Amino acid sequence: MVISASRRTDIPCYYGEWFANRIKEGFLYVRNPMNPHQVSRINLSPDQVDCIVFWTKNPANIMEYLEAFQDYMYYFQFTLTGYGRDVEPNLPDKKKELIPAFQALSERIGKERVIWRYDPILVNGRYTMEYHLKAFEKIAASLAGYTEKAVISFVDFYGKTQRNMRKLAIRDITKDEMASLASGLARIASRYHLAMETCAEEIDLQSQGIRHGSCIDQELIERLLGYKLNGKKDRNQRKECGCMESVDVGAYHTCPSACLYCYANASVAGAVENFKQHSPCSPILCGSINKNDKITDRKVKSASRL
Repeated sequence: MVISASRRTDIPCYYGEWFANRIKEGFLYVRNPMNPHQVSRINLSPDQVDCIVFWTKNPANIMEYLEAFQDYMYYFQFTLTGYGRDVEPNLPDKKKELIPAFQALSERIGKERVIWRYDPILVNGRYTMEYHLKAFEKIAASLAGYTEKAVISFVDFYGKTQRNMRKLAIRDITKDEMASLASGLARIASRYHLAMETCAEEIDLQSQGIRHGSCIDQELIERLLGYKLNGKKDRNQRKECGCMESVDVGAYHTCPSACLYCYANASVAGAVENFKQHSPCSPILCGSINKNDKITDRKVKSASRL
């Protein structure tokens, strides 16, 4: 089993102590997002968990808890963009805090275990194609030697993100523009010895030197573990997604970062309110188990033994 922690919220930034406590306890509860009263109990035993994939924009708060994960293989998907607070209002300063946090994490766990995500790419009057090229190069220069890979994607216009981003006046970009920008980014990445991949993109950028990637990356996990897994493609993700199947232990509408492009929050106010219902000692991320909840043990096992 691979644990995704998490596509639904930033566990390392806001819930690191909670997750470390759950690892120590050996289990956690997660609600079915389609049926909130359906709760799964997830066994977190090291002999069942092949790898943990962390997703974050700021790992500083989980750094003090990393020893709790010493019996597990894990790596980080770290989103680091060139946007200001008009797009990512609650993130710390990139140059002063987030780039140093990336470097510190890499030095601690190894550059192969910290993946840089420059995504999603959106274009408007401020964040032009030229802007992205300059921002990407500045960040790439700072991360050279601290990661092996850069991942890009272009913004998706979900209903809730369209509402949130309306004031940004984002424009559509053509496939030709995507290819042109990707080509420029790939040239920059090459200068800093970074492989490049896309995340769940339909467009084929192989000719630009960018392959389709996988965030829950079976190839990388096998490399880190040193043995093969019998993983399958995750059928619950979009068809363009190449991820291996995993168990997500987060919850939607719980991330206070309030990034305008985020698909995981219906509203900032709702996410903040849910965050207030969080306890680091609870077996469930936010809120509590009540009498109407049905708890079921989720059948999981190591993908090395499937």
